[in-house]
Amino acid sequence: MKPAFSTVACLDWTLERVAAFAESVGALGVELRSFGTGSTLAACDPTLTSAEKVRRLFDRAGCAIACIGTSVRFDAPINPPILGRALCDTEKSVREAKSAIDLAQSLACPLVRVFAFEIPGSESRPSAVARIAERLGKAADHARNRGVRLALENAGSFATSAGVMEILDAVDSPHLGVAYCPAVARLAGENPADGLNVLGDRLLAVKLRDYRLGTPCALGDGEFDVRGTLSALRASDFRGWLVHEYDRAWLPGSGGSSDDVGRVVGASVRVMYEYLAKAQPGPAHRQPARV
Repeated sequence: MKPAFSTVACLDWTLERVAAFAESVGALGVELRSFGTGSTLAACDPTLTSAEKVRRLFDRAGCAIACIGTSVRFDAPINPPILGRALCDTEKSVREAKSAIDLAQSLACPLVRVFAFEIPGSESRPSAVARIAERLGKAADHARNRGVRLALENAGSFATSAGVMEILDAVDSPHLGVAYCPAVARLAGENPADGLNVLGDRLLAVKLRDYRLGTPCALGDGEFDVRGTLSALRASDFRGWLVHEYDRAWLPGSGGSSDDVGRVVGASVRVMYEYLAKAQPGPAHRQPARV
């Protein structure tokens, strides 16, 4: 398992600062949050800098670009059901996903994180799954010759492993897997250990979050059983990315200062390393620095 963190914690940091921080805490990878070409919502959006420069920054830091995190979702309804295909822009999410895939290819990044999301109350689940899968399938086809895979994160109406597997089974593409967030699954009533067992080799990344009284916090400082999840991953021989996601960007007041962010993310990376060092005897992992 490879410790990483998401830049959703530090959208106001430059890419140079993100790379330097990753090196200082010993993170093996970073999920770069992107809002798409032309967006200025994040100072560290990889679309704002040449791909060559971004690759060079993280190569020098000894840190991989583990994933491009997006907000692409494939659930936009078609209204009216038949004429809407001609009148509505039904391919917007496909174009957005293709753009993110091309970005990932230029950065030698293996994963692009996307969502299925919500089923309108008036629509049957099979109908929504078919619509989402049709669009996701087109995006997966685009990834086929680009060395990139789509990672579908559990959320919304597809918050459990069974929910995301509905979509994966409908798309039936080796270029589509899962970015599983155990905390989201737990809130939906799923035991994360059971969810991990359901996903099997379709699991590409694990998104680790912790909360205290509903507020995001460092891993191990909240109410979620992070160590139990890591034990289940070890039992399943998972060897992919562990991505800590501190949702600072969505918190009132930006969730504290940059120093606070450094402490939370740095502590979370240390928790991952400390547990992995105990759980996996053998050659030493890269050790994080104290921040």
